[in-house]
Amino acid sequence: MENNKDDDYIVVKAKENGVQVIGLTRGQDTKFHHTEKLDKGEVLIAQFTSHTSAVKIRGKAEVLTKHGKVESES
Repeated sequence: MENNKDDDYIVVKAKENGVQVIGLTRGQDTKFHHTEKLDKGEVLIAQFTSHTSAVKIRGKAEVLTKHGKVESES
C-alpha cells in the first residue's frame, strides 16, 4: 500500500495552558499558515496535506505520531 502524505496525522495533547500548534506551508518559501492555541488537557488532531508540510509546537505537550510519542518542553 502506498503511503500518501494525506494519510499522516499527529495528535497533540497540551500539558500546560497556552500551547501553540503552528502549521507550516509547503513550497519554495515555508510560511506559517495556521495557528491553534491549546489549554492544558486539550487535544488537537492535525493532518499533513498538500498545503501543510510541517507543524511547530511551542509549549509543553505530548505529541503522538505513527513513529511514536515525543514530549515537547516549555
